Amino acid sequence: MNLRFLLLPTMFSAVSCAASGAQAQTRVGEAIVIQNEVVRVASTTTQINVGDSMLRDETVRTGADSAARFVMADSTNLSLGPSATLKLDRTVFNDERSYRDVAIRMATGAFRFVTGHSEKTAYKITTPLATIGVRGTTLDILSQRGRSVVVLQDGAASVCTLSLQCLQLTQPGDTAVITSSGGKVSITKTNTPPWTFAANCAANAGLCAVNQYADASPTITPTVHDDGMLCGR
Repeated sequence: MNLRFLLLPTMFSAVSCAASGAQAQTRVGEAIVIQNEVVRVASTTTQINVGDSMLRDETVRTGADSAARFVMADSTNLSLGPSATLKLDRTVFNDERSYRDVAIRMATGAFRFVTGHSEKTAYKITTPLATIGVRGTTLDILSQRGRSVVVLQDGAASVCTLSLQCLQLTQPGDTAVITSSGGKVSITKTNTPPWTFAANCAANAGLCAVNQYADASPTITPTVHDDGMLCGR
């Protein structure tokens, strides 16, 4: 068989994905709570308002005395406290209401994460010091210079250092504290959390509510070809 004909379907799929990506960015969630300065960081910074889209591969930052909550397409709820920076590293849809793969980088600040409808193995959460695996979970996460704190509020989670020292959080209040000093990283477990996201909830109760993402589908649903190929990273 002529090699040219074998290559045509693959070339067509690649071109189709590239074209769809060039048309617009994929909506993966929506801003539900916006308090003061919450911006989308790209070549310029743009204020985010309630109802605005959360986009794939974008960075969101809150200012001092600011906060935000986003509901993703699979009904994952992400809350950010003041001076927080979050990066959506990767989102790959199974369908318009669940993810095959979603990677969230919590660079700095305070966060609350409530899992949605995707398979729990789809979620990959990182801080500069830790990787977090979830199993039907509500987590409070604090990312600071040289320190990360992960507090289990509900469900279960696995917390590992980048050198794969791991702890299992199985009971509400279980907390992993990861510290870095002098190039040495350590991880310890306690059931007496040194911090939780609750203070942010007290300042704005809407930050800790939980919503379903039921208002709209993503603006662009991933293209699935007959061969099962999914556009997106």
